[in-house]
Amino acid sequence: MNEHEELIVCVPGQRLCVADKSNVAGPGTYEQQGYIYSKLAGVVKLVTDDKTRTIEVHGITEQSIVPAPGDIVTAMVTVVNQRFCKCSIKCVGDIVLTRPYRGILRKEDVRTIDKDKIEMYKCYRPGDIILARVLPMTEVHTYQLSTAENELGVVIAHSDEGVAMVPISWTQMQCPKSLSKEFRKVAKVVPEHIVAEHSEQLMNE
Repeated sequence: MNEHEELIVCVPGQRLCVADKSNVAGPGTYEQQGYIYSKLAGVVKLVTDDKTRTIEVHGITEQSIVPAPGDIVTAMVTVVNQRFCKCSIKCVGDIVLTRPYRGILRKEDVRTIDKDKIEMYKCYRPGDIILARVLPMTEVHTYQLSTAENELGVVIAHSDEGVAMVPISWTQMQCPKSLSKEFRKVAKVVPEHIVAEHSEQLMNE
C-alpha cells in the first residue's frame, strides 16, 4: 500500500498489508496469520502517528460488513447430519446482513467436553437460531463456526407445535404448550435484543 495514494478501494477479505509493529489493524479490518485484511467493501484510510500506522477501512455502507474470524454471528441452522450442520449466517453482532453467508458447524466445534459423545441431532435442528463464533476460514466461500463457549448455542428454537421453546437446562428446551422436551446445545445467555429485533425477521426468511 502507498500512503500517498488518494484513494484505495478494497473488498471484504482483501489482504491489505503485513501486520507488524508499524502496521496495526484498525476499524473495518482484522488480523490473521500475520496480515491485515479488510472486513468491509470500502475505502482504506491510513492513520499515522510517530511510530505506528493504523489501517482502517471505511465502508461504503454499514451493510457491507462480512463475518470475520472472532466475530459472534447469528445464524439459522438449515441442514443437520451426523458430522456437521450447515447454517445461514444472518447477522454479525447486531447488524442484520443484506444477504446471508454460508456457515458450517462441525461436530468437534459444538462444545469443549465429551466431543466424541456428541450427537448432532441432539444439539441442533433445522430452523434453530444459534449464536456462534467465526473461526479462521479453511474453505473458500464457507465460514467455519464454533459454539464451544457456554454463551454460544441455540437461542431460539420451535417445537413441533410451532411454539418457541424455553431453555430448562444446558442440554434441553421445553415447549410451553405441549410440555414436550427436546435436546439442544443451549446458549447460556439469550440476548434479549437479538430475540426481540431479529427472531421474527430470521424465521420468515
